[in-house]
Amino acid sequence: MANQLDELNPQVREEGLDTNVIVKKIPAEVGAGSKLFEVMLWLCGIIPGVIFLFMKISAQKHFDQLQQKIQRNASQIDNFLEQRVMVLQNCARLLDKAIDLDKSTFENIAKYRSGNTGDSDEARNEIGGQIETISRNINVAIENYPDLQAHQQISDAMQQNMYLQREITAARELYNDTINEWNKDIFAWPTKKIVAAKNGYTTRIPFAASKEIKEKAKDVFF
Repeated sequence: MANQLDELNPQVREEGLDTNVIVKKIPAEVGAGSKLFEVMLWLCGIIPGVIFLFMKISAQKHFDQLQQKIQRNASQIDNFLEQRVMVLQNCARLLDKAIDLDKSTFENIAKYRSGNTGDSDEARNEIGGQIETISRNINVAIENYPDLQAHQQISDAMQQNMYLQREITAARELYNDTINEWNKDIFAWPTKKIVAAKNGYTTRIPFAASKEIKEKAKDVFF
């Protein structure tokens, strides 16, 4: 049998390939075969049926714990986002004393400072992208006034901003790992998939960078 993938004779996409996260939740579903499987276990005797019942209880416990882990990972992202908003707010105030900063920057920062970060995957991703835009606008303002770069407080604030962005990236990686575990487990037949289908569980959407951020990443920086 020939190799399914031949690196010596590849099909090359010269224009490259830009991938995107598909925002679609897929439900865990089981058919008549799974129901028949459960019935057959009980028909084979009490012991197989009871064993499978305990396996389903264990699977339910696993999903309950996994949901709590997802919540904790999401909360960690929110905490870092909130800290970053506060740092950007302080930096904006320092800049406003030296230059005429766009007032919409303050309005946007105040909106996110209020704690209205949302609780859905989509809302969290959108807010993260908008905060990134605010940070970039402040960076542009600093670049337009080279003398401000030597201002120690502004420099410290931007260093904190960069640190928090790295922490947010790491927290998103952890969040995505847990999401991947959830998405994999709800389709693990028979036990976990049967429990997931009974509870109406669906796949969850991992973090996705905004269109603006992805376009910015293609720019030439040097």
